[in-house]
Amino acid sequence: MDPERKQQILNRLKTIEGHIRGVQRMVEEDAYCIDLLNQTRAIQQALAKLDAIILANHLHSCVTTAIRSEDVGERERVLTELLQVFESTHR
Repeated sequence: MDPERKQQILNRLKTIEGHIRGVQRMVEEDAYCIDLLNQTRAIQQALAKLDAIILANHLHSCVTTAIRSEDVGERERVLTELLQVFESTHR
């Protein structure tokens, strides 16, 4: 993974971590349920953006390399991995 992409991912993770700590404080302070839900939705959206960055990196590196490879088994392995990730999210 290139250093710029890695830093982008780490920054997003730190932001998400901060949001989670904020939600923990809100729970401790008995915050209004809708406010909690709004914050957890924001965390879910931030995680979805993180997933998109990681997926794009994977497609532009590992998957591209595997598809260009002469090794049919490697191509199938990478495609199967992708399918498994998306199938597990839709169960």
